[in-house]
Amino acid sequence: MSSCIKPVGPRLLLLLATVLLMGGCRPGGPASASGDIDSVSLFFTSQTHGRLTHCGCFSGQFGGLARLRTALDADPSKRELGVDVGDALEGTEDFHLLKYKQVVRAYSEMNYVALNAGHREAALSADRLRALAGASPVPLLSANLLDRAAGRPVLPGWTVVKRGGLRIAFVGVVDPRGLEDTLGEGLAVEDMATCLGRILPEVTRQADVLVLLAFTDEGSLAALAPQFYEFSLVLGGKVSQPAQALQREGQVYVYYTANESKSYGALELMLPKKGKPYVGRHEITLLTPHYMEHEEVLALVKAYQREVGQTALAVDSLEHAMAGQVPGTRAAAGYVGSPSCLACHPGAAKVWQGSAHAHAFDSLVERGSASDPSCIGCHTVGFGTPTGYRRENGALKLAHVGCESCHGPGSTHVAQRQAGGEITAHFRPLGPGDCMKCHRDEFSRPFEWNKFWPHIQHGKEPKS
Repeated sequence: MSSCIKPVGPRLLLLLATVLLMGGCRPGGPASASGDIDSVSLFFTSQTHGRLTHCGCFSGQFGGLARLRTALDADPSKRELGVDVGDALEGTEDFHLLKYKQVVRAYSEMNYVALNAGHREAALSADRLRALAGASPVPLLSANLLDRAAGRPVLPGWTVVKRGGLRIAFVGVVDPRGLEDTLGEGLAVEDMATCLGRILPEVTRQADVLVLLAFTDEGSLAALAPQFYEFSLVLGGKVSQPAQALQREGQVYVYYTANESKSYGALELMLPKKGKPYVGRHEITLLTPHYMEHEEVLALVKAYQREVGQTALAVDSLEHAMAGQVPGTRAAAGYVGSPSCLACHPGAAKVWQGSAHAHAFDSLVERGSASDPSCIGCHTVGFGTPTGYRRENGALKLAHVGCESCHGPGSTHVAQRQAGGEITAHFRPLGPGDCMKCHRDEFSRPFEWNKFWPHIQHGKEPKS
């Protein structure tokens, strides 16, 4: 079956005077002489990437569903119906799916009624995607993600929500561009326009108002809207930044947001008894630290932290760690831990011991994230490699950001030094690019070599 019905409680009619007061932020919708106008409040997110809360790598960070919940609770008029346009999933690893379970719980508690599959969801196998949808308390949609063998949609293409006497259909599509190398096993993806042309006759029979959730870029959003005028509203998407203004393409409104839950969009969709629906008030809101983190969402964070700490993950296995190694070969060196380096490099040791690097793992312990593979890699030595940090043993010598986190595995160098013979195992020079493997994006303040390097500046030891 290609749709599902979810009833939503009735809401009082807005008086014409209220609409007139909002005229300053309404882009020219049709007037109603009788004042007999209804409306629905929508809010939407996109590219959440599993961010139940901001990552916490530095103070002052924006975003997180815990802040979104607080923002919505502060203004209940914005939270009648919520939708996600895609990429709510962080990734395809098993621990990402554990986190997604809590993400959709948070969505359900915030009255989301539809989730569209984005590129990250489309990277899952067909079987796993079905399982994900089956376990979600909110309908997961995609009209153009197909089961490759059967040629049929792997997910419902749309969901219909009853609002008073109206039926509102939310339809989901994902842009095939960019999926060439990442599309999940057993999946195929249909052209968005071809798919919409195929399903719209059925959708229009089932619903009075149509809203498109399109995980695609700004140009495609603008192109789809006038082509499919049956939709009143197109929400995106796969964009570089939130919309600066509400757009109108022909008779269809276009609005979008993004940025890993750092912002959300909200709007009032006005539903006149006669004429096409139009958008009234609308805004993109940044989820700044001004919004406290909601305790109920933080409880979901704790639930994920407990589960990921108690679950045997693929990343814990030696087979997973060796997956990238060429068969029949052996690594030139393994990780031995910073204590093996300190005696011969006292100058560097002193700098390191006084730096935040030497205590990097402590911050994960304080936040309850010491078992989260999403965080561990940049707070330990060699995580995910055969000789690196392992969650199950928690070896102290490989905790924190150590010498080998930057310089690479040192076992051969240490063995040669201890043997007293010729030292042939040397380390390559490092530069800003090495630091930016971790000091990047939301995980760091903007990286500037001249500001960061002085905190850990060291070099060759003076010859004695």
